[in-house]
Amino acid sequence: MRAIHITSLKGPLAIEAVEVDEPAVGAESVVIDVHVAGVTFPEVSQSRGEYHLQRTLPFIPGTEVAGTVRSAPSDSGLTTGQRVAAFPGTGGYAETVAAPPTAVFPLPDNVSFHAGAALPMNYLTMHFGLVRRAQLKAGDTVLVHGAAGGVGTAAVQLAAALDARVIAVVSEPAKIDTAKAAGADEVILADAFEDTVQELTGDRGVDIVVDPVGADRVVGSLRSLAREGRLLVIGSTGGDIAQIKIDTLMYNNLSVSGVGWGAFWREQPSYLQEQWAGLLPLLQAGELQPVIGRRFPLEQASQALLELDQRRAQGKVLLDVR
Repeated sequence: MRAIHITSLKGPLAIEAVEVDEPAVGAESVVIDVHVAGVTFPEVSQSRGEYHLQRTLPFIPGTEVAGTVRSAPSDSGLTTGQRVAAFPGTGGYAETVAAPPTAVFPLPDNVSFHAGAALPMNYLTMHFGLVRRAQLKAGDTVLVHGAAGGVGTAAVQLAAALDARVIAVVSEPAKIDTAKAAGADEVILADAFEDTVQELTGDRGVDIVVDPVGADRVVGSLRSLAREGRLLVIGSTGGDIAQIKIDTLMYNNLSVSGVGWGAFWREQPSYLQEQWAGLLPLLQAGELQPVIGRRFPLEQASQALLELDQRRAQGKVLLDVR
């Protein structure tokens, strides 16, 4: 089968298109013929050996896919030919992948393969962050950094679907329309975002900040929070890991919550299906429609990763496998 290999840890340009055997699978695995693969920031980190989960070289990256079921355990509830999204964790940059039944999600008829491949990593991460970690309530105001990227557009769209007011932060004017397309109520630029947030909220601040950027955004995010506000730490695509003084949290009784979705569900695999059940009504109603960015053929996976690595991505970057 056609696949992508990480053969050295020299970054996105060093990955290779290869022909390899299909994965050997056990009786408890779901085998999926991949139509579309999602591109995520962990794969950028993996290409440099910087991801916290290390794998033996060479290996096939790719955490999320959409496609059709080739075979499934009899007790999985899945059938041959069924359209699904899945979170295999690795191996998704290939024509065929295997995943446990707990990480395979039937797609509603109104959700395309491209939309399906954009869902598992970003939308389930943000569902965990907003619903479980931040305890989002209808009427909350949510500030989303990096709002034109895959995680950001997912956060904007899910928060809006859950009846929050959403203020999106983007790094440049060219990304404003992408954040608006995701459903943001207001879109502002990262430069001097603190002052703009105070203007938009009448100096009250926001209830929740979603931050996949980190670095120099963190201090300003804390200053932008209202009383008992919550900062969700999703990642640090901005580079350096931010340092904060703990005593700053006592002012206004602020909370900082790490969003380690993977660490959580690995200890409780059934949680994935609970999350999908929560998203399904929103998907069926058309309230969650991932903003799709650039699409690349499988053989151009290195270029797809550079879209994220160089922070050019607007919407979800995808690989067309079939």
